[in-house]
Amino acid sequence: MAKKNWAAFPHKDKSYDYPGDKLAKAWPRLHAGDLEPYPDEKYVASLLKANPKLGKDSASIANQLQDAWRDFHRGEFQQAYEAGVALKAIGASVAIKAAGIHAAYLVDDEDARTKRYEDLVRLSDEALIALPSLANSHYRRAYAMGRLSQSISIAKALAQGLAGKVRESLDATLKLAPKHAEAMTALGLYHAEIVDKVGGMLAKLTYGANASDAEKHLKGSLKLTPASPIAWIEYGNGLLLLYGEKREDEVAEAYDKAARLKPQDAMEALDANWAREQIE
Repeated sequence: MAKKNWAAFPHKDKSYDYPGDKLAKAWPRLHAGDLEPYPDEKYVASLLKANPKLGKDSASIANQLQDAWRDFHRGEFQQAYEAGVALKAIGASVAIKAAGIHAAYLVDDEDARTKRYEDLVRLSDEALIALPSLANSHYRRAYAMGRLSQSISIAKALAQGLAGKVRESLDATLKLAPKHAEAMTALGLYHAEIVDKVGGMLAKLTYGANASDAEKHLKGSLKLTPASPIAWIEYGNGLLLLYGEKREDEVAEAYDKAARLKPQDAMEALDANWAREQIE
């Protein structure tokens, strides 16, 4: 990935700063959607035990990882990405999330965005090999491939077999973490995008995708994370893909709810701002 400075996060807010103990206290709310474990020394030590090649000093790595997440939450996405990459597989989760969110909202050039997602797919593949027992090793792979699929067009992604890999990674995530709300959202969108692209009959026969499962997963995510802007946004997006104008009132209502939620960090601020722009 190019070393030039990334576009800055435009909605700076002191409330997205989580210095010292504030990060641990806010963690359950900040990570309700992805169930990322809090990166204290004990957790990092367990990762080093699982794969000793990833480092030796669990205390130092834990501090670096916490700082990378602080950077992510305040909107210093490039710093979070670079710090995550430096920590190899242990930092892949924060690196992929930071670079992915930044690309989705703050990279205008389509080719640059696609290149970013391709880099993140490679990073996720490496992390999955290094730490296959982590739910988020599978989820970040699904996330990176899902974003890449959307970037190159769903039709092209289907032809390249990316859809099957996304589904495989999401199923693995939910097997390891059945209440992973972001994975539920992604699985709901997987069903919705395929139904939209190839039609209900072919979606069901070829990909095992259908509208009822799409809604079930999207609603399941909302039930787990009702305060998450992205859960409402993707619920609206899913309805739009499945039903178009027939349920546009519900779509508008979902975006409105996302726009009205108080963001807890930079990612949620970008999500809520996007929702606001849809209804203005």
